[in-house]
Amino acid sequence: MLLTWARIAMVPLVVGVFYLPDGWIAPSWKNITACSLFTLAAITDAFDGYLARRYGQTSQLGAFLDPVADKLMVCAALVVLLWLQRIDSVVALVIIGREIAVSALREWMARVGASRSVAVSSLGKIKTVAQMIAIPVLLFHDPLFGVIDLRPIGTALIYLAAVLTTYSMLYYLKLAWPHLEQEEHH
Repeated sequence: MLLTWARIAMVPLVVGVFYLPDGWIAPSWKNITACSLFTLAAITDAFDGYLARRYGQTSQLGAFLDPVADKLMVCAALVVLLWLQRIDSVVALVIIGREIAVSALREWMARVGASRSVAVSSLGKIKTVAQMIAIPVLLFHDPLFGVIDLRPIGTALIYLAAVLTTYSMLYYLKLAWPHLEQEEHH
């Protein structure tokens, strides 16, 4: 739980660093700081999940807050990237919209006792990996070692994530459709 709360606390830091005056912190250091915080949050998320499974220390609150922390961080980072004009608004809308829609769908499916129907798929995991590489690369923004421009890779990966996001949302809706139809007839 402590790691999950730490990730939630990092969200305003990733956003807030870009609001600091350039006289306090150079733009390149803002990029490095935001990238580092986002990367730390992603690593902490993986470590948190590993520890919870390894030691059987799961709780209902933890199971609820863990995906909330992830979605808050991703959505905040996407809004920052949109504000910095590093991603297209359609990409941000697709990814954030999917996160909201699938979260609502999972919540509803849990209420009707069919949560296994919308469990995380391998497609969702691939989407997450593409997203978790793209976002820090786009937050970093500057050429690596002053020479290697990673922005085209980050941009390609965020577009890939948007496509996979759309596909995975349609996949989840397809799985949930029989339950939605059944509920409609009651």
